[in-house]
Amino acid sequence: MNNIKTIIFDLGGVLINLDTEAAVRNFKEIGFLDAHKYLGDYLQKGIFLEMEEGKLRDEEFYDKFRELSVNKNITNEQIEEAWCKILLDLPDYKLDLLLELRKKYRVFLLSNTNRIIAAHYTKHAFTQQGLTIDDYFDRRYVSYKIGCVKPYRGIFEYLIADSGIHPQEALFLDDGEQNIITAKEMGFQTYLVAPKEDFRHLFQ
Repeated sequence: MNNIKTIIFDLGGVLINLDTEAAVRNFKEIGFLDAHKYLGDYLQKGIFLEMEEGKLRDEEFYDKFRELSVNKNITNEQIEEAWCKILLDLPDYKLDLLLELRKKYRVFLLSNTNRIIAAHYTKHAFTQQGLTIDDYFDRRYVSYKIGCVKPYRGIFEYLIADSGIHPQEALFLDDGEQNIITAKEMGFQTYLVAPKEDFRHLFQ
């Protein structure tokens, strides 16, 4: 890795394994029959994209979700539970890797996410070793707080301006090809992560 000072990780599909189809199935079971039209592996649509962009408050999302569902009596808790099924495991070896990398590099998170999903992985995935999410990253950049999602340049521009890094001195890992393309155009060194890939070899 040439002149790397900062390593930037995507979350879903890179650190945490995802199962988008599980979320789609669970949404359909509770009455949201068109879930497959909204949920994607790399970019969401409709109210789900609005949540990732921070444009909707939680209650507004729940209300719009019920409007789009055949079951108008779905509870907020049922919606959250079904949605969080998209998150699978975060392997311990990846947590170990983050801790090791922080000894030599600045380690950032850059994720398209929303408050509901973020609250879930913060509470569950990053506490399995008795630590907190702040032990694994120097900085965390999440779309719903920034108001912009990958693959658009704005979220990268925000990260650069806020952190003061030089893109050519940063390695960005993501599983979305369009996200990688944007990052390359902006000068980042990049690596496209394959599904469930063990990418520790990059740092050996």
